Formats: sequence, C-alpha cells, structure tokens
Amino acid sequence: MIWKPHVTVAAVVERGGAFLLVEEETDLGLMLNQPAGHLEPGESLAEAVARETIEESGWEFSPEYLVGIYQWHHSERDLTYLRFAFAGHLGRHHDDRPLDTGIVRTLWMTEKEIRASQSRHRSPLVMKCVEDYLSGRRASLDMLVHYA
Repeated sequence: MIWKPHVTVAAVVERGGAFLLVEEETDLGLMLNQPAGHLEPGESLAEAVARETIEESGWEFSPEYLVGIYQWHHSERDLTYLRFAFAGHLGRHHDDRPLDTGIVRTLWMTEKEIRASQSRHRSPLVMKCVEDYLSGRRASLDMLVHYA
C-alpha cells in the first residue's frame, strides 16, 4: 500500500476582529472549522480554496497570501493531512446559495470565542491557523507553482 496524505486548503478570513468559520456535521457531532476542503484533480491550491470557501460559506474569496503549510496526523483515524491555509480578500456574499452538504451554518467568531470553543474544532489546525494569521505570518503566493 502506498501512503498518501490528504491535501486540503483552508481560508483564514478576518473581518473587523472576527473570523469566518463554518459549523459542520461530523461523526463526532457539530464541529467548527475554517471554510476548508480537499484539493480536486487538476485544480491549483488557490482555485481550491476559492471554490471551497464559496461552497461552504457562500462568500467569494480571493487568496492573497499563504498563512502556512501544516502537516497533521489524525492518530485516531491514522490519516495525515497536509493543509495549505490562505488569507485574502472576501468578496460578495451569495446568501441564496445552498451550502455544501454537512455545513449547518457560517459564524463570525473572535479569537477569544474560537479559543474558548477548542473542544469543538474539527482539528487543532483551526486555532493554529488563527494564531499564525494574527502573528502576521504571510508568504507570497509566488511560492506556489501550478503546472497544468
């Protein structure tokens, strides 16, 4: 068997001191996450995060910076995730757009509220991405090269 990590993207979106999160149904109940999901075949990482953000939140998102690249091993499921987290510009909201299956609603939460709800985070990367964003971590998207 060939080992392969799950490549995911996440949008770290801050507006007026609050961060955009989604509440989603999981095997463990309702959990919180950034708008996030898996990279699809033929898609660039930037395209994936824009797509996942609108699908899960109804918000248009244009990535401008890479906040970080995170490798996390989910020991209970024996799965490894490789997450690319982006910050960027939030565009128009499509409030009439249905959200992805499993997404219950979107929330705007402060850092303090996110920290207080860590038991409901989909992964430890939710808080880590917020912390890194708040510390000013930004890398140019020029670091990412997509060969089609």
